[in-house]
Amino acid sequence: MIDARLFEAVFSPDKIRLDEPMSAHTTFRTGGSADIMLLPSETEEIARAAEICGENGIPYCIIGNGSNLLVADKGIRGAVIKLGRGFSKVSVSGCTVAAQAGALLSSAANAALKHSLKGMEFASGIPGSVGGAVCMNAGAYGGEMKDVVKEVKVLCGGRVKSLSNAEAGFVYRSSRIMQEGMIVLEMSAELEEGSYDEIKALMDDLNERRRTKQPVDKPSAGSTFKRPEGNFAGRLIEEAGLRGFSVGGAQVSEKHCGFVINKGGASSSDIIELIDIIKKRVFESSGIMLEEEVRKIGEF
Repeated sequence: MIDARLFEAVFSPDKIRLDEPMSAHTTFRTGGSADIMLLPSETEEIARAAEICGENGIPYCIIGNGSNLLVADKGIRGAVIKLGRGFSKVSVSGCTVAAQAGALLSSAANAALKHSLKGMEFASGIPGSVGGAVCMNAGAYGGEMKDVVKEVKVLCGGRVKSLSNAEAGFVYRSSRIMQEGMIVLEMSAELEEGSYDEIKALMDDLNERRRTKQPVDKPSAGSTFKRPEGNFAGRLIEEAGLRGFSVGGAQVSEKHCGFVINKGGASSSDIIELIDIIKKRVFESSGIMLEEEVRKIGEF
């Protein structure tokens, strides 16, 4: 068990949680407990939390909204540093939207809409946080974070650094930030002036498409697999005869085969087993090996 007193000089009691159930912090709604969760609201708190963990041999991970995570049923041995509501400021200056890592991506998109700035419409329905979205270069409907990010502030080796778009090294569903284990603190997005009504109409259209074509009413981590070159994961899964296929409480969505959902009472083990079956069946039927988009963390 981790001694919470290690963090008491930095964090007030309400920002320290012991044996915290991770099912309350992921959109899959599965997973065991983390030994300790820290809820910073300042950059200095994030830096000190990471420093204290390093000095005491405590493994740690950074999470945001948990929309792309699958936490092990046995939980997480170590510390979880959650960048959430306490680190979620969004501001607009001219054509630039600045957002802290814990802000919801939809909040940043809505701030852009409020100021009639176009370019972030694609992000309005993505359920993740800004930090996670930047780290994995999240995207939807033809747009990606790399298309709008101007600058990213990160914590690297205990120091705050600013990375340009090029220095962030964005690639499909990844970045240099992810590959080198940097912590996203804030991003600035450079947008364009537009028509409020046109921006809202596009956002409404994209969100309606999500509601009608994706299982947004069920716990999931969004698209479970990366898009294979020249094809679509959902199509390959359907062609493999897996629409609606279940393992325990985990199911291939009948609405969109690219989504694994928690239909009720699923464990993370159910989800992992189903993912493995999908990959095996799709490879057998198409020769294509799917790659997960969801990130596994914890004691597997």
